[in-house]
Amino acid sequence: MRRIPVLGLFFGVFLGAGVDYAGEKPQGDPQAPVDPRTLRALALDLLGRPPLEAEWQRWRTLTRAKLQDELVGSPEFWTHWFEEQLYYFLLVNNFRPVQERLVAIPRELAEKRLDVREAIHRVALSSSFDQRNPGADTFVTVVMEQLAGLEVTKNQRELEIGKKVYDGAPGTFLGAPAQSQADVVRNAVKSGFFAQHLLRREYERLARSKPDAKDLAPWCVQFEKDPRCFPELERGWLEGPAYAARLAQGAPLPNRSFARALYVDLADRLPTFEEAEPMREALDSLADSAPLRSITARLLIDSGKLALPARKDVSDVSGWLRTRFLRLLGREPSEGELGAFGKILDEPGARLETVLYALVSSPEYNRC
Repeated sequence: MRRIPVLGLFFGVFLGAGVDYAGEKPQGDPQAPVDPRTLRALALDLLGRPPLEAEWQRWRTLTRAKLQDELVGSPEFWTHWFEEQLYYFLLVNNFRPVQERLVAIPRELAEKRLDVREAIHRVALSSSFDQRNPGADTFVTVVMEQLAGLEVTKNQRELEIGKKVYDGAPGTFLGAPAQSQADVVRNAVKSGFFAQHLLRREYERLARSKPDAKDLAPWCVQFEKDPRCFPELERGWLEGPAYAARLAQGAPLPNRSFARALYVDLADRLPTFEEAEPMREALDSLADSAPLRSITARLLIDSGKLALPARKDVSDVSGWLRTRFLRLLGREPSEGELGAFGKILDEPGARLETVLYALVSSPEYNRC
């Protein structure tokens, strides 16, 4: 019971004051040593999780350019990309694909035996995609909207053609002959609309802003020439002004990233699918997931499964606090924060878990 008023005091001093990115500033120069904020954001954006302790120690010695080169195109980069596509197509829970042909997609992308166009084509031909979007009207609508980026309300004639093609009638769908459900998918993926829509939404996912039309056009030309250029395009986006602004302003941490980040930050391990997916599903079911995020953090911290030292075994409290701030928030603590937390940890019966809970339930932690 003692911890509640102490935390209340601390929230008033720091966390309750809102998100403040004063202190460590992300650096725009890709040749400069990577700063803690940028390191954390890059890992979350490219891998869907923050760095593990061993990775943190190694990656912080790299320049930003070298870190980007190490992450973009790595096996885990492609695993995260694939998971984001499944989430985008709502192939989750009972609709999550289990067929080996789909499970193998991240590995084949990393081995450069597959490109992102072929990967999405394979996903859209799967039984999981079909079951998630049953019937001609639903299936063709989703293909037009999610693969080609077309507004069905403005393309009713194309929708009607696609529905007839889905049922086996010959027709010209999205500018090419078609006569089957598979042709509906093929024509959408092969159309010029596909590249434009894919690159636009992938850019928005990374930079948290819409691309300029003048920038999107040459990306599409490059992609149509060779879809395997996608990692190269993503490296360019990382070095652009929109991503620099995303780093400077911070961005909301998605529920699916929060579920993984909590285990990495507190337990220094990746969660199992059975640990992360129910948490993601529960958080997604709420309009405001912040209260449940705090509860989830408290449950994990109080589970007894974290290998944390006792307070009495930490001789350098300031050093421990600085490390936690750098790892969890991507910045150094202010002198006022060090003092406030130091008082908490100097109280009789103080626990390190109290400080960790304050950090991971803060607004700042829930941005990256």
